[in-house]
Order: sequence, then C-alpha cells, then structure tokens
Amino acid sequence: MTVPVCPSDAPRLTATQRGARGSAIRHRCATSALPHPQAGTRSRLNETDGITPRPSYNSRRGFLWQVGGGLAGLAASRLLAEESLAADGWLPEPELNGGLHHPAKVKRIIQLFMTGGVSQIDTYDYKPALERLHGQSLGPKEKPEGFTAMPGAMMKSPFAFQQYGQSGRWVSSVFPHQAQCVDDMAFLMAMASKTNVHGPGTYMMNTGFLLPGFPCLGAWISYGLGRLADNLPTFVVLPDAKGLPYNQRGCFSTGFLPAQHQGTVIALAAQQPVPDLFAKPRYGFVTPDADRDGLSLLHTMNRRHAELNPGDSRLEARITSYELAAKMQLSAPEAFDLARETAATQQAYGLDQPVTQDFGRRCLLARRLIERGVRFVQVWSGPQGATGNWDNHANIQTELPAIAATVDQPIAALLRDLKARGLFSDTLVVWTTEFGRTPFAQGSQGRDHNGGTFVTWLAGAGIKAGASYGQSDEWGYQATEGKTYCYDLHATILHLLGIDHARLTVRQNGIDRRLTDVHGHVNQQILA
Repeated sequence: MTVPVCPSDAPRLTATQRGARGSAIRHRCATSALPHPQAGTRSRLNETDGITPRPSYNSRRGFLWQVGGGLAGLAASRLLAEESLAADGWLPEPELNGGLHHPAKVKRIIQLFMTGGVSQIDTYDYKPALERLHGQSLGPKEKPEGFTAMPGAMMKSPFAFQQYGQSGRWVSSVFPHQAQCVDDMAFLMAMASKTNVHGPGTYMMNTGFLLPGFPCLGAWISYGLGRLADNLPTFVVLPDAKGLPYNQRGCFSTGFLPAQHQGTVIALAAQQPVPDLFAKPRYGFVTPDADRDGLSLLHTMNRRHAELNPGDSRLEARITSYELAAKMQLSAPEAFDLARETAATQQAYGLDQPVTQDFGRRCLLARRLIERGVRFVQVWSGPQGATGNWDNHANIQTELPAIAATVDQPIAALLRDLKARGLFSDTLVVWTTEFGRTPFAQGSQGRDHNGGTFVTWLAGAGIKAGASYGQSDEWGYQATEGKTYCYDLHATILHLLGIDHARLTVRQNGIDRRLTDVHGHVNQQILA
C-alpha cells in the first residue's frame, strides 16, 4: 500500500513516542500537551549506542523478524506493539467502554459528506416566507465575498415540502426515502461556516481550519483511540467514483499527526480497490518465500533508517501500512465482496439501479467495514468541480433532484440496515456538507454559495432521535438561534466517543493543537 508523504514539514512524533506519552496526554492531564519532539530523540524500539546504528534484534519484534520474517513476523510484531502500547496506558479504557476521558456511547462512525454545498432551503429547512417574497430584490446590494455572482431576486423552493414522522420534520420531495427516517435523526438547523468558498469550507468541516496542513476528524479519532481490528484500516475513505472532493487527499490528511493515521482511500469502482495489495499475475517470481526474504531485508533497512531519523513518522507509517497490507490480503477480499450480501439487501441499497448503484455500493461497504472493526468510514457524494455534485449554480430545479436521487435510497437503507443488525447501539451516522446555498436566485434558477446557514443531521448511538437544535432566519440566509460551527459538531462527535475535545491535544510548533482549535461546545440538546 502506498502512503502519501505527509504535507506538513513540522516535526512529527513516531508511534512509539506517541505511545510512551499517551497516558499523560489522554487520560490524566487536562491541560498539558504532548512535548515537541527534540532533535536526537530516539524511539524505544530503536535504541542505539548513539554511535553506530544497528538493527534492534534484541527486542521481541526484532527476534521474530530475524528467525521468522515474512507475514508471521508482521502479524506477531503488531501484537507485540499493541502489548507495548497497552503497557504505556494509551489505549482506550475498558471501564469507559473504549473512551479516553469518560464512558463512550459510540465506537464507530460513518460520515456521509455531500460535496458542493447542499441547499438547505430545498431539502430540510422549509421557509414558507420565500413563497410570499418570491421575485422581490431584497438581497445584498454588493457581491458578498465568496459569492460567484451578484445576488438575484428572492427565489422560493420549487419543491413541495411535507411533514414526516412523530417529530413533524419538514422534508422536501427530493428526499422521499430519508423522509421516512427522520424520527431516527437529530438535526442541527443552524450550522454555519466562516467561508463561502469550497476548498476552505471543505477543509473547515473536516479539520476545523480553513487552511491545509491540519489533521482531519478521522485522523484525530484514529490517533486518539487506535484501531478496533488489526486486519483492516482504522480510517477508510470511500470517494465518489467520479473523482475526489475539493482539496483532493488533503481532506483525509494527518497534518502534523503521525502519518499512519491518514485515511486509506478505497476506490471501490476500480478493478483493484486497494492498489498493489496483490502482485500482478505476470510477476511469477513473487512467492511466499520471496516475500519472506524480501520483507526481512526491507525491515532491516527500514529500522536502520528509522534510527537515523527518529523524529520522522513517515517511515513508521509505511512500515505499519505494510504490516496492515499483509493482513488485508486475507481480510479485504471478504470485506469488499458485496456479492455475499443477500439479493434483498443489495436491492434495498439500490445496487440494481444505475442511479443509486455507486453510492449504494459504498454505503453497503461502509456498513460491512464498521461491522468488521473499521472505526471511521467517510463516504463522499460528488467530486470537486462545476458538475456532478451539490454545487447547483445553474438550475436548482433540475440539478438538485438528480444528485439527491443518487444518495437518498442508499442512505435510508443504511440507517434501516444498521438498526436491524443492532449496530445503532454503538455506531454514529453523520450527514453534512461544507456550506449551504442562498435564498436569492443566481441567474434565473440557480443558487449561490452561502456559509451563513446549512443543515447537518446525526443518527445512531447517543443521539436523541427526532431532536432539533437551532434555526435560521425566515429567508434561510443566516443562522439566528443556536448557531453551530464545525468546532461544536466535532466536539459533540468526540464526546460521544468518550473524548474530551479540549484534552486531546498535540504540541506543534509551540502551540497545543486540537481538532476544535480554541473553540467548541458539546451540543447537549441533541444527545440522548
């Protein structure tokens, strides 16, 4: 498996350094952060005499590599590493149900991210005032920053709204399937962004910052809680078959965290979803014996390099990825084989329909992955760019129903499937986007970007089903009550995982960094 170079040039902590410090930072200290790695710091598994680097064959991991090599050494060395981390006290606490600071209600998460900016006033935020104001010029007289054109006249939603469920939630006709699930959801009706631009907005919703170089939510969760299973990645990304979202792989980056916590991108539509997991048939010389000898030599060279570069986490991440790849050769084919699902399940997710097939396959795979121990799965709808996503500038009446139809049935099927399998008891589903859209027309029938307000919903473990928090103004232009930023959403997600967002910190360039920056409040109003 190929591990991209970490984009940050700041010093990074190795997994062993992180493990040795983990107890102090995660469990007991509310204010102190992980010390900045100093030049000359050495990993516990790579002790040298300070003069001549040499392979660490005096350790149990080194001994297993020396006498066994190959896949057996890979698997056993990972078990020994986990024993070491447990001894250091950084692993989640069993008495806290896997949490770090308080009992966790959630163990795994599926995040559904709609790329482009979903129009809240055409989906979940019903604004009858727009029908009365339709056609009037009431918007800004100058083009706001991030808008792509001057605001036009007020434009009512062209879609019919109806109330659903015991909660009476208003949902438009573009989401007929999700409308049947609203009593399982809790809505944040006054989400807001600090930008009207896709790239920074997508970064903000994933990392808490407008600029690149910061760890994303999935990376922080992987770093803080570790893995639930040792034969699949902790953090998996399932991008749209049409392409990656805005910022490309920057949305799945570890930033300054150890590189092993970055998202593993699975291209489900590709012939090989995980590139290079298996050797190509034409390479007949790749045999188990050759693997064993080659990996043993590679391990020796890698460890020598690690001893000379103790502050660089990229090699440690690559070694970890090779160890994981060896295990995935056995686990991935079964996990990715959607044909093992019943015909009824495949049909429920829309795998038999061209419109829903791609997103349905990825939602079904997300369920299979979290069922097998993947902790965080991100499913993206839409690539970056002007078409094929939720960025409906030209014609909301034709563009929104088309993209909504690709996700509506699969999302409803996912929620029902999780409930039927008992996975709602410890799984959280989060549906969101980078910002909303304007109540003013762009051109004649489109809508422009709007960071002033948008909608996010959550469902599953720890969530007060049917709840709602916050509201926007009568136009659906700005959040007015219960304004919620990404910091609050992230703090709430970490809280459900048993993590105090203010205590999960890493010192980077003299600053105690955290996912929520210096902000964030847990939204207790939507918690059970």
